[in-house]
Amino acid sequence: MKKLIFALLGLVVSSVAFADNAPSAPRVSVFSTSTDWEAVTGLNLSEYRGTFISDKELVGRGLVLYYLDGFPCYGLGYGVRVWIGPNGQNHEHLHIACVAAPREIKFAYRNATRDADQATTTGILTCPINDQGRELTIKLSDCVKGPDWDEYK
Repeated sequence: MKKLIFALLGLVVSSVAFADNAPSAPRVSVFSTSTDWEAVTGLNLSEYRGTFISDKELVGRGLVLYYLDGFPCYGLGYGVRVWIGPNGQNHEHLHIACVAAPREIKFAYRNATRDADQATTTGILTCPINDQGRELTIKLSDCVKGPDWDEYK
């Protein structure tokens, strides 16, 4: 029994030693700087709600938008994904917290039907914001498509 335990222990030790010598991919640690923007800026966070004015050409059979955090705002978990239907209707709203009113908002986007499975988005969509109140209106026809993800390589 002791021989079996020592043999297993030897395998574990040798596999760890081998793993230490094998090249490994660098580890990436994601830390959001938005976690304490009030303290960093001295400004108070306020919640903003965004509604969308549809654009048939952009929406097509449906448009899924994922809000991309960026100063002065970050997304609130329950409102960072919005689906806009081909009829222009949506029952979801963008919910973000900001230390100042945003002048533009960026989304990762993809065209898909409402109940489509999660899939990779296409690229970035940048939308100007003209409103300065807490009820933001995002006019999709004013948004600009950025490069597709493959173009970032």
